[in-house]
Amino acid sequence: MNVVIVESAAKAKTINKYLGSGFKVIPSYGHVRDLPSKDGSVEPANDFAMHWDVDGKAAKVMKEIAAAVKTADKLILATDPDREGEAISWHILRVLEEKRALKKGVPVERVTFNAVTKQAVLDAMKAPRQIETPLVEAYLARRALDYLVGFTLSPVLWRKLPGARSAGRVQSVALRLVCDREAEIEAFKTEEYWTIEGLLATAKGEDVRARLNTIAGRRLEKLDIKDAASAHAIKAAIEKGDFRVASVEKKAVRRNPYAPFTTSTLQQEASRKLGFSARQTMQVAQRLYEGVDIGGETVGLITYMRTDGVQIAPEAISEIRRKLEREFGKRYVPPFIREYKAKAKNAQEAHEAIRPTDVSRSPDEVAKRLERDQARLYELVWKRAMASQMASAELEQTTADIDVQGRDGKAYGLRATGSVVMFDGFLRLYEEGRDEEDDESRRLPPLAQGDHLKDKGIEAKQHFTEPPPRYSEATLVKNMEELGIGRPSTYASTLAVLQDRDYVRIEKKRLIPEDKGRLVIAFLESFFKRYVEYDFTADLEEKLDLISDHKLEWKDVLRDFWRDFTGAVDEIKDLRIGEVLEALNELLGPHIFPDKGDGSDRRACPSCSAGRLSLKTGKFGAFIGCSNYPECRYTRQFSQGGEEPGEAAKPEGKLLGADPETGEPVTLRIGRFGPYLQLGEGSDDEKPPRASIPKGWDANTLDLERALQLLSLPREVGMHPETGKPITAGIGRYGPFVLHDGSYANLESVEEVFTVGINRAVTVIADKKAGKGGRFGRAAPRQVMKDLGEHPAEGGKIEVLNGRYGPYVTHNKINANVPRGRDPASLSVDEAVALLAERAAKGPSKGRTAQRNRKTAKADAPKSARASAEKPAKVSTKRAKPKAGKAARDAAE
Repeated sequence: MNVVIVESAAKAKTINKYLGSGFKVIPSYGHVRDLPSKDGSVEPANDFAMHWDVDGKAAKVMKEIAAAVKTADKLILATDPDREGEAISWHILRVLEEKRALKKGVPVERVTFNAVTKQAVLDAMKAPRQIETPLVEAYLARRALDYLVGFTLSPVLWRKLPGARSAGRVQSVALRLVCDREAEIEAFKTEEYWTIEGLLATAKGEDVRARLNTIAGRRLEKLDIKDAASAHAIKAAIEKGDFRVASVEKKAVRRNPYAPFTTSTLQQEASRKLGFSARQTMQVAQRLYEGVDIGGETVGLITYMRTDGVQIAPEAISEIRRKLEREFGKRYVPPFIREYKAKAKNAQEAHEAIRPTDVSRSPDEVAKRLERDQARLYELVWKRAMASQMASAELEQTTADIDVQGRDGKAYGLRATGSVVMFDGFLRLYEEGRDEEDDESRRLPPLAQGDHLKDKGIEAKQHFTEPPPRYSEATLVKNMEELGIGRPSTYASTLAVLQDRDYVRIEKKRLIPEDKGRLVIAFLESFFKRYVEYDFTADLEEKLDLISDHKLEWKDVLRDFWRDFTGAVDEIKDLRIGEVLEALNELLGPHIFPDKGDGSDRRACPSCSAGRLSLKTGKFGAFIGCSNYPECRYTRQFSQGGEEPGEAAKPEGKLLGADPETGEPVTLRIGRFGPYLQLGEGSDDEKPPRASIPKGWDANTLDLERALQLLSLPREVGMHPETGKPITAGIGRYGPFVLHDGSYANLESVEEVFTVGINRAVTVIADKKAGKGGRFGRAAPRQVMKDLGEHPAEGGKIEVLNGRYGPYVTHNKINANVPRGRDPASLSVDEAVALLAERAAKGPSKGRTAQRNRKTAKADAPKSARASAEKPAKVSTKRAKPKAGKAARDAAE
């Protein structure tokens, strides 16, 4: 019997079918050992000796593998085809050797395959090799570096910056990108500018839209028209003028298709088009790679999804080209094979790009056998791979310059641009999404030099310059890849760690740094700047790549790094916390001490005037306090820049117009909790009216009318016919509602707040009182989100439910919470089993999972047993001291 080791149970099941009865395929469930979360796991003084540990779950797996190997004729290590997969095989072999489970003379082979298909697996078995030592050494160097940075830097953070949780080699640089972008946004000064656009018409009445671009022969820059008076003077000068086409230029343009997906480009495109997080994308892709039941056969639908290669195997390209010719015709297949080269810094192209294992399986055909998210991601991969080998799109771009003589004697020039797709090529199948919306290319009617155009309307438009946008997960991944920070396989986990540490939060798909994250980065930039610089991290990645190519010795890299790093740590050991905070005051000054605009000292205490404001830390986090404490007890929150505690900072806003009733300006502003509206500036005694932007509304497209509607809330709907008391409608923390006599009832949509009448409001309130309401009525029953089928070992149904406290997995009266940030809809059987096993291993549960388990047990118990179940045993409320291992685990991550 030959024993084959793979990483997941799903892949094991699939491959066992391919290999037959002469093979036993066993999953390792990922890494079987790791560096223990304690000091001394890596010993720099002992030539970087590394001490590994097999945890409880992995020990059980290794026991099964060792028992099988003892009677095996051959051991085949078939873990994933990347550095991590190579490392897992190396770890398994080392543990088996330590256990002396391998009989003398039993051959050990390493095989890899890029796709879980029968042909790919059988071909791999015919071409075994040995474990590649350079790949393992690159893994060891990376793991040692991450451990040393975490376990050296994190304790420094704990001592010098109370409240900070951890720092990491890659996570801190990614966090710096997010924080630097936020600082750019805060420092940005909005400027007003105007544009002049004309809607013109040809002799046949066809519309032509053109924008003013020259005055008296001088080209207009973006900010040249600065105010309304100038804009309206220009508008008056050219209205009803004689518009004449001065020139028409047509240019043929070719657009080439995009390269097939790599890990990072798949994460970016899935974020843009499907709204997936990086973690969700990788979870769904993993299922597609490992195998899905298609017509009674379990087969992998896509190739390996952790890669930065953009090439496709020749046989796959031939299959794609044949499919394209059958589906679209010869014109859509170029006469040459398209070849791509990775643009990312430090890209390794050892593996294929992500593609379908068999392009004959069209998205429509397999969709009925896949979960919704799987089908959507497969369609994305299939279309991108197919389009990568299609013919270029051919467009004709047209630029028309239009002259008009103004009433003020000046010559004005307008420009109209447009494009026409002459041949769609690859665009027939696929077009890449965009992170930022561009103006749609307009199609111009036929124009010729000398044509006269009629003025249908000239418009002066007000604009405001905007700061650079916050990062989305897609744009952050793209930037990290371009800078050479981290590896494709680490992006999803890096972003997850930043959120789990509460260093960043996601609002409307944008990453916003939390105060805690900004403090950590300010500290690192002040005292460890070299180690959060982008080029330093990228250079270190290059060295790891050179190790994997056998061009550098891994311990030489560790020695060089450790020598300089320990020197930097030693330099700040004797710094007092006060000195650290003063350095942070300077670096974070523009954020925590905003300029008042009157030339006064930004750090002067507004309460006593004699003291200076400074950053301080306490058990509840960072805050701003007066240096005259305890005589002056002035404090305010860390990220607020107002004069009084609790008052939000007032960034410059975008003017939407004036309230017709009061004449006060209505502005769109960005505050601590996102965009909001404000009417006027208020006074010392009274704050101005403000309104949050409802969830799902695009703040950038908000106009004056909608803004005034939001600022007018809550609105009175009318008097209740029975009680005679008023009913009001508004938007609150839990969404749109109606309020009557202290009782709330949900409305179905935000729009209904502005339109709901007295009859509808009375009905909603009555339904709520009858227990038919939503959030404010009776609790909704538990909802089955996903049926995962039978438990592979114990039998019985595994379900993902959505309960009162969020999604959880349940099996045989054991309930396990789905971790925060994990998409419950993409949860696999293996992941669910692991969560349940972890829950069961912890014994009697506390908190919200316990509440569910107690309710289940109570319902199933006989009456005689229920009495004792009604009264839970007393539990000590004395807080236990946190174990050192928890802090150590935080540091390692």
